[in-house]
Amino acid sequence: MAMEIKKILYATDLSEGSTSSFHSAMEIARKFDAGIVILHVLEEMSPGTVSMLQWVQGEKITKQHYDDFKAYSAEKIQALIREICDKESDQDPACRQRIDGIHVVIGYPAEEILKKIDELHCDAVVIGTHSKGVITHAFLGSVAERVLRRLRKPAFIFPTL
Repeated sequence: MAMEIKKILYATDLSEGSTSSFHSAMEIARKFDAGIVILHVLEEMSPGTVSMLQWVQGEKITKQHYDDFKAYSAEKIQALIREICDKESDQDPACRQRIDGIHVVIGYPAEEILKKIDELHCDAVVIGTHSKGVITHAFLGSVAERVLRRLRKPAFIFPTL
């Protein structure tokens, strides 16, 4: 029985290496003729971090700050889509049409990824993970590991280069 994947959740931290894992997500989508939903989770700040930022900035962290963070992240995702789809236009003219949505949320990354997989009815997930050195090379990133422990759908994990 062949695996059917029609919608893929691509979770990105928008780090420098995220281009390589997004490229991999697009390749998988192309092979399965699937759409991609891109998710970026702005990690929930602890009360201590919020207090420190308020002290340094001299102003209270407001909903507007979070909205600005979300807008900035969405712009970075749009730039990533342009970069990959422009390079791949010969191989995949429908590259941009594969993008079924962009979601930027605030929360705890593993929890939000798992929640969005169900909410958006995704059939699989693609996550990039950072390798921190020789000893930790054998282990996944903590977010990827937390997601995989509870995920009941296919997952593709790629190192971010």
